[in-house]
Amino acid sequence: METSAEMLSPPPPAATRLLEICRVTPSTPPSAQYTLPLTFFDTLWLKFPPVERIFFYKLSATSSSSPPEFHAAVVPRLKRSLSLALSRFLPIAGTLTWPADADIPFILHTPGDGVSLAVAESTSSDGDDFDLLSGDGPRDAAISRAYVPKLAVSGSNAAVLALQVTLFPNKGFCIGVACHHAVMDGKSSAMFLKAWAHISRCDDGDGTLTQELTPFLDRTVVKDPDGIALEDVKTWMAICGAEDDTRSLEFMPETVLNVSGSNKVRATFKLARQDILNLKQSTMCQLESNNNDTCLEIKPNNLSTFVITYAYTLVCMAKAKGLEDDKKAFFGFSADCRSRLEPPLPSNYFGNCVFAFAADLAIGDLVHEAGIASAAHKLVEMIREIDQGILKEAKGKLGRMFRVAATSLEGGQIWVGVAGSTRLGVYGVDFGYGRPEKVEITSIDRSLAMSMAESGDGSGGVEVGVVMETQEMADFTSAFIDGINKVA
Repeated sequence: METSAEMLSPPPPAATRLLEICRVTPSTPPSAQYTLPLTFFDTLWLKFPPVERIFFYKLSATSSSSPPEFHAAVVPRLKRSLSLALSRFLPIAGTLTWPADADIPFILHTPGDGVSLAVAESTSSDGDDFDLLSGDGPRDAAISRAYVPKLAVSGSNAAVLALQVTLFPNKGFCIGVACHHAVMDGKSSAMFLKAWAHISRCDDGDGTLTQELTPFLDRTVVKDPDGIALEDVKTWMAICGAEDDTRSLEFMPETVLNVSGSNKVRATFKLARQDILNLKQSTMCQLESNNNDTCLEIKPNNLSTFVITYAYTLVCMAKAKGLEDDKKAFFGFSADCRSRLEPPLPSNYFGNCVFAFAADLAIGDLVHEAGIASAAHKLVEMIREIDQGILKEAKGKLGRMFRVAATSLEGGQIWVGVAGSTRLGVYGVDFGYGRPEKVEITSIDRSLAMSMAESGDGSGGVEVGVVMETQEMADFTSAFIDGINKVA
């Protein structure tokens, strides 16, 4: 592990005081360069903004929450375990690179490469910022930016991962994570974080991991006879206005996503297990009373927690937007392909193995009495089609995604995606200081998505994160609470 004062990323905003930026290298690096190709699952996400999360941990007064104890015990423990974890996840310690003689970018690790780790302290003296940030109530969405590192990107090179550890004196700490989406999907990033946490929790171990936390790195198992990866790269260059000979890994500008704007607030909404059961029962009643002969036969087990949560949140967002009934809501999600491929990939396959799918409904169909049933019906239909062949029409997927997104942003219509999943188990990322108090997907403020995660208390509920304009958030909150009360 190598530590230096080298400025690997810009210092955090004034809400925190930067103490150190170091580079953490693998404990047992390879003796020569290591490369890993990108598959068409990876190139689909090549220029998407990084996925950013913050994990908040409470510390008691007796468990290293004072600055001297924290920096003498907690930070070295995190660095040591990170170094051990990187030896098992070597691509994360490398760089995404795109030299002039390569048609497709690839991951390169050169001995000495590592991950940028910033260490900072909150400038608040009373810890109120920890309570605010780890709470659920609405707050300025930009506040979280002080606790997330910036992923370094420069022309033909991009960092894979950046980390920031911030102490809230006598209160707790948080770990901000920024991941390059072209290198790993949510399942892979969660696997790495759990592996790092496992090593930290063991503390005196040598970094030994269980099989489920040991990454499968063989990319030869993903075939691309149709040349989808190269097609994706060319599509990205066209979308971002690059010339044919330009090799740039800069992320797509916000103007492409059309998500810029001020006055945004962030909040978390929770559905208890009973709320989900009530929504499922109410939705089934709506579906059974539907006399449309073309309606798919839907059984209770089709209404998964994901389907009912997404359908309900989508309806609340449509109501909050206040659009005319003839406008459309475009919505989509990413489905894990590992178990759906022939032959299936190992569950611990490291990289991206998700594909995006989208559909639309008229706003009028969402805001009327049976709106949740309409959304749930469409989502079930999408999942059934995916299960019949997840790679159907894989070629041209990226171009179609952006055409759908462009259409959705025309004429005041909306687009909603989902970041995260209730199946990632992010609240199981325990570094030896207990379960996270809160896990936030920060990057939904600069993407077209809501976030979803399992309930932090382990009760079987769901947490939904939303970033909206102030008045929209107030309307969303009213719709969300009223809907739950109605089915209770």
